[in-house]
Formats: sequence, C-alpha cells, structure tokens
Amino acid sequence: MDHLLMLLLLVWSSGRLEVKSDQSNQSDQSDQSNQSNQSNQRWSSVCEDGFDQQDAEVVCRELGCGAPSGLQGALYGEVEAPMWTKEFQCGGHESALLDCRSSGSDRNTCSPNKAVGLTCSEAVRLVGGDRRCAGTLEVKLGDWRPVDYFHWILKEAAVACRELDCGSAVSMRRREESSERSVWGINPYCVQSGSALKECLTSYSSSSILDLTCSDSVRLVDGTSLCSGRLEVKSDQSNQWWSSVCEEDFDQQDAEVVCRELGCGAPSGLQGALYGEVEAPMWTKEFQCGGHESALLDCRSSGSDRNTCSPNKAVGLTCSEPVRLVGGASRCAGTLEVKLGGWRPHLTSVCSSRSLCSKPFSSKRREESSERSVWGINPYCVQSGSALKECLTSYSSSSILDLTCSDSVRLVDGTSLCSGRLEVKSDQSNQWWSSVCEEDFDQQDAEVVCRELCCGAPSGLQGALYGEVVAPMWTKEFQCGGNESALLDCRSSGSDRNTCSPNKAVGLTCSEPVRLVGGASRCAGTLEVKHEGDWRPVDYYDWILKTAAVACRELDCGSAVSIKRRRESSERPVWRINSHCVQSGSALRECLTSGSRSYFVDITCSASLSGSLWQFSGKSQLWQASIVRTRQKAAELRGRSHIS
Repeated sequence: MDHLLMLLLLVWSSGRLEVKSDQSNQSDQSDQSNQSNQSNQRWSSVCEDGFDQQDAEVVCRELGCGAPSGLQGALYGEVEAPMWTKEFQCGGHESALLDCRSSGSDRNTCSPNKAVGLTCSEAVRLVGGDRRCAGTLEVKLGDWRPVDYFHWILKEAAVACRELDCGSAVSMRRREESSERSVWGINPYCVQSGSALKECLTSYSSSSILDLTCSDSVRLVDGTSLCSGRLEVKSDQSNQWWSSVCEEDFDQQDAEVVCRELGCGAPSGLQGALYGEVEAPMWTKEFQCGGHESALLDCRSSGSDRNTCSPNKAVGLTCSEPVRLVGGASRCAGTLEVKLGGWRPHLTSVCSSRSLCSKPFSSKRREESSERSVWGINPYCVQSGSALKECLTSYSSSSILDLTCSDSVRLVDGTSLCSGRLEVKSDQSNQWWSSVCEEDFDQQDAEVVCRELCCGAPSGLQGALYGEVVAPMWTKEFQCGGNESALLDCRSSGSDRNTCSPNKAVGLTCSEPVRLVGGASRCAGTLEVKHEGDWRPVDYYDWILKTAAVACRELDCGSAVSIKRRRESSERPVWRINSHCVQSGSALRECLTSGSRSYFVDITCSASLSGSLWQFSGKSQLWQASIVRTRQKAAELRGRSHIS
C-alpha cells in the first residue's frame, strides 16, 4: 500500500489535512485499472466528523513530527473538493493513516468550517535535565540527535522553547563530550527567517553539544526582546494552556519574581495593554508574591477566581536587560558584562540604547594574562535591533572589552551617535531621562554636549528636529560658558519651568569627528577619524566609493569623486571601518575597530574641485562662500562682455 502524503500549508507539521481519494478501491481492480487510478489520484480534504485524536496521532507519527498539539475544523482553511468519504477508525498505534480501519458507509457532505486542520508538535525535545523544559536539545529527523552548539545564540534558543511549548529561553551552555558523534547543525539565518528547527538542519559530527534551559510556566510575548512583552502563564499544567494575566492581579513584587525567573534584570516597566490586549484564556487567580520567590507559581495566590478583566488591563512587563559595567570610575564605565546563567565579560563594542546609560563614547580592548570564559556578541544580531542577551555565543579569550558611556546626557532618535533629541538625567536616584526645552538651551550649551559625547562641534540646533518633547521634562535653564567638560557641570537657573511650547524639544546635530588631511583642500586628503581621544588614519581595506560617500557627507564636502590607496614605509595604528555597518546607515565612528596597517585611504570629495557645483546637502559657510565666489566671477565675466 502506498504511503499517505499530506499537503501542509504552513510548515511541515501543520496545515489542512489532505488524503489520496482513490486508494480504497485499488485492491479490487485490475492492474490496468489500478495504473489508471494511480495516474488520476486526487487529494481529498477530510471532514472533522470523521477524524479524531487517535487518527491525528497516526498522522503526526507518519510525518515524523511530534504529538498532536492542535486539532480544529477550518483552522487552515475550508473544505475543498474532492472530499474523503470514509471515517477513519485508528487505534493510534498504526504507522500510516491508510493502515487504519475505516467505516463501511460513505459521507457525501461536510458541514461548513469542518475541514480538518491539524498541528503536530515539532520533533524536538530536551533530555537529561531536571525537568521537561531543561536539558540537552535533540531534534528528530529520521533519528534523534543532539544539536551542535556552534553559532547558537539565545534568539535561536527562543524558537526551540516555543516549539517545545515551554516559556522563554533563559540560558544555554556548551557541553563538551569526550568524542565526536553525529549531531544536527542548525542554520541560524534559516531559523531567524521564521522556519521551524526541523527545516534548518544539516548533518555532521561534533563533540560540542547544546544544553538549553527554558522557563516552564511563564513567558513574555509580543515584546521587543526576551525580557519584555505581554505576560502569559500556564493556566492548567495538564492542558498546557497559556493564559493572559489581568493587571489588577499583579503588582511590583510579582514582576520582580517574573524578571528573575526569566534571567532578566529588575522590572523597569509595568503597564496594562503595553504589549497588546488580554487574550483568552485568562489566569483566574491574584498573585501574592513576597518578591523573593524563584518562580511565579511558587507564590501564594488568592482563593477566589476572577471571571472578567477590564479593557487595556493585560499585564505588559518590561524587565531591564542583564547588562552591567564593572571596575570603572562610575556606573557607566568599566568592563562590559552580560548575564546568561552567569556574569561574563564580552568583546563587542555595543552599548544598548535600552540600558540605563547613554550611548558609548569610548571603548578599548584590555589584554589579560590568561584566557577565561567570555561572551562573544553577534554584531549583525545586535544591529537588527535585538538585545545583547539574545546575541551571545560562548568561548574563551584573554581580550576583554572596557567601555565608557555618558551617564547623564544622550541624543536619541537621530541618525548617528552624534545627533538626536537631547535627553538629560533629571534625577540620578530615579534614573529618569528628561527632554530639554529649546528656550533653556543655547549654542554654548550645545558645544558642551557635543564635547561630552566626543563628537565634533555643533552643526545644527533646532526645536523638534528629532521629535517632540517627551515627558518628563528638564525643569532648569542651562547656563554653560562653553568650556565645561559635562553639561551637568554648568550652572543652571534658579526657577523651574513647568511647560514647553510645541515644537521646542531640543534637537541637536554635532559634526562627526572626521577629517581629511594633507590634501589640497579641506575636502581632499587622507581620511582620519577621532575615537577614544585619538586621531588615526583609516585602513584602505574593503573601501569602495559608496563608503567614501558617507565620509564626504559627514564632512559637508559633497559627493565622493575618487579614492586611492596610499602606502607608507611602516605600519602604524589605524582604524578599520566595517563597510557593511556604514552602508546600513551608521556613521563612520560607529563602525570602527582598531588595528595596524601601512595602507591608508585617500579621498577626494566634490567640494574640493574648484569651479564645480556638485551635489551638496549641507549648509556650511565654506560651501556658501564658494557659491558666492562663483556668482561674483560670473558677474565679472558678464561685465567684461558688456564693455567689449
């Protein structure tokens, strides 16, 4: 008997069930007729009235998937003709659906919304752990194999937890075995595109095995990271339903327990409907945590049940990211560490905009005497908007990252680290960032901010350039002399401001710390960038005119005309610039790494070409003066022509 085949409309393990409609009569027909039926075989939809849980178990097993997790009429579309006419009567142990007995009578009609829609769980499991949602990750494709640790980050681990119907991904670690064995390698780009783990497998041998821990009964969904989202809890361990929680049954102490259980930092936001409305089913008890519990379901709960929840009251929770800077002179300076299971230093120069500090203005590599366990961070993962915690990989190194962020000033929603809407810490104890009103801020104040952020001089100061005032608001007028090293070192007015006119939030653009030196004009020469207080030339490697265009734009020098490689007799410290980072829209300074080279990039921008009016988007006085000179020259020529 031929094996049953399925048409799956979403992924391998879910879809509307279809069966070959002309299999049952083949045994009674001649070979010639049988060949004819084989060629005319059609796929038939199955009516829900003729299909039950035991039938579903057989189908999921036949497809190499896990147990049935959803069986519902019209879940993946309506009945389509032709229709399977028999009722399946499986015992649940059969290896194929067509091995099951079927009813003697035919079915000619099927009620609306009754086409079998089936979801099988993925063939994924965690083994060897102390509970169902912790252990070594294994996937079945023909046979069960562990998953290789290589290239795994928490963002992919979250997919495995979801397929296991566990909560959020909490931690992962690499376990080394004494010898290699057959494993599954999982393509991370395939998983991040939305595919199931089973669809992204490759086979090879390795001794590095992935161990994974997911939360059992708590998860945050539809948030911006693994540490934010709408709270859901398992409402019935036997039925494994996830339930929304009503804000009236949840407080700050409950939030502290959830954030700790998920391996995140302290709660930073708790608000109804922040990440969507209440979804059925709903958790019916009030949580009464003391704040010290290790899991939400360890907390006491109310005796009475809740049957309704007011609109906009689904618990939306934001936990801070588990990131810190240690060993520095302030809370916003030092060795960057991230917690995933344990605290470890890491190497990638990234400062999360969701952290309590502002953007980084210096980073340096520190060499230790011996290697230790560190976190490496996938830069493409971070640049896609993911939190640092979601982008970690584990390995050993002696090169440690030290980072300094500004602790009281930042520019947000701009196009680079040196532009955006100005925000200042309004209260160091509460760590609130406050917008600043344009009437309380002038050019000298702007010079201090740009210097504090290690940017160039102010090139633009305009109300609402990067968005409106966002509450809370800074209440004092700054009175800087222009020579201070930090904005909060400036004097301020004695009286408070309570309101700010529309379109008056300070939007500030500082010039990038970039220059061209040794050329015939300001817009031609060797490209240098200032970072960590050090001007260095830029390595020529991987430079194209498209990248050079960014440098010309940052210099207010028009378009890029040419680039060339210049070689010196010996190597010296340089900045290497990641061209993919620059082409994604980042400023040059945001894409630097340190190295040594003897090849440097020389650039010529259009504004360096005398007498030419090239495309130019800036408003510098130099460019305006060039236009004035060109117009004056044209007037002189017209005058000479008139005299002659």
